[in-house]
Amino acid sequence: MSALSASEVEGTIKLELLLKSMAQPILLELPQHDPREILYERLKRAPHEHAEALLNVYDILQELQDRGVLDLAKGALRSGEEVLQILVNVANTPEMIRGIRNMMILAKVANSFEPEILEAVEQAVQESLAEARRPKPVRLWQLVKKLLSQESRRVLIATASVLQAVGKSMGK
Repeated sequence: MSALSASEVEGTIKLELLLKSMAQPILLELPQHDPREILYERLKRAPHEHAEALLNVYDILQELQDRGVLDLAKGALRSGEEVLQILVNVANTPEMIRGIRNMMILAKVANSFEPEILEAVEQAVQESLAEARRPKPVRLWQLVKKLLSQESRRVLIATASVLQAVGKSMGK
């Protein structure tokens, strides 16, 4: 190895002095806080701060216990996989699939009616039942007159069209 020259030794000493004179970092040590301690303190204050709400919750829990809902929920949680499998098995039957499809179609049909039409049907059903319960029913001529009215013919056309469409689909 070669010896350092005087200028190299002098440069090294200056570098060491410069490094010693520079500011040293201040180590920041924050006290460690357990986040559970903060939660525990809040929990200790909760009964005093929320006494009425906690009593209501206890009442609700007692009602659920008295009615067996908690036992049912606990059992369902314990056997959750089995319950889910039973529901899947039931839902995979052809009858259930057909029922779900039919409900979706009925929902689409109901959605096609304006709410006012269904409200009128509901009111007409109530009025018709009240009229049918009268001790003396309407005369034949009054019944024919109602059936031949413009409003009745509109409903008869709609009903006949629906029956025709159902008949066509049954013939396929």
